[in-house]
Amino acid sequence: MKRKLFLYMFAVALLSAVLPLSFSGVGTPTANAASLDKNWHKVWDDTFNGPAGSGVKPSNWLYDTGTDFGTGEIETMTSSTSNVYRDGSGHLVIKAIRDASGNWTSGRIESQRTDFMAPVGGKLLITASIQQPNVSGAAAAGYWPAFWLLGSHQNWPTDGEIDIMEDINGLSSVFGTLHCGVSPGGPCNEFTGIGSGQRPCAGCQTAFHTYSVIIDRSVSPEQVRWYLDGVNYFTVNANQVDPTTWTKAIDHGFFIIFDLAMGGGFPAAFGGGPTAATASGASMVVDNVSVYTSKDSHQMKSRELPS
Repeated sequence: MKRKLFLYMFAVALLSAVLPLSFSGVGTPTANAASLDKNWHKVWDDTFNGPAGSGVKPSNWLYDTGTDFGTGEIETMTSSTSNVYRDGSGHLVIKAIRDASGNWTSGRIESQRTDFMAPVGGKLLITASIQQPNVSGAAAAGYWPAFWLLGSHQNWPTDGEIDIMEDINGLSSVFGTLHCGVSPGGPCNEFTGIGSGQRPCAGCQTAFHTYSVIIDRSVSPEQVRWYLDGVNYFTVNANQVDPTTWTKAIDHGFFIIFDLAMGGGFPAAFGGGPTAATASGASMVVDNVSVYTSKDSHQMKSRELPS
């Protein structure tokens, strides 16, 4: 069943500071799950194996189609294998296409499971290996790839949104953001959220990098931590907001979303687009996605993710 989400993310990370820390580096094409600490238990994954040109596995994913996602994006999301398909080499491809009339189509998929949750006293790790659209400059105007989570009750922003990876306009960057509380304003500064700001990510358009988030309920205060290629670059602590806001946003099930939007408030804040110069046919490519849980509260942070 299609989930129509009326989200209000016009200003995702727009007011966040652009921080100077660089954590560039070439990632591997897989999440290298075998090197995770033994206390992690894999609960779900998809490696996107399947015939070239085939759609996603229906037992794992549903298509969210149509328009009007509340972000100002202009594309129509479809279930067509022109926009969303497996390439026959173990990758998911989400491609944005402009037709002869100037209309854009693209793809958005959501996990069938909505119960990915950090256990009480434990952790949840969600990680994916992704190549952002290989396009830059004027040709990239309006591109908005994303890998993110929504709270299963879908009462935005109260039930939480965790943006694991976003980039806009081919900037070779990554943004991590937590949305929570009420909108506009509230303890989480909506519609902006609590964000990392723009972080450099050299090579993100030309190679696979691993993007991960850990919800950690084994520490006090609880945390959400963002990682690029195993490096923790951003953390939000529970005591940054009131306890009720945190519990409603974090301590429940989530589902996973991959999408490639065109246009909207976020790209507009960094130059806008798409324009006549924007290239049609650029793609976000996903090698794999995995979900793990851990109940070991003494696990060392340095061993949490692949090196």
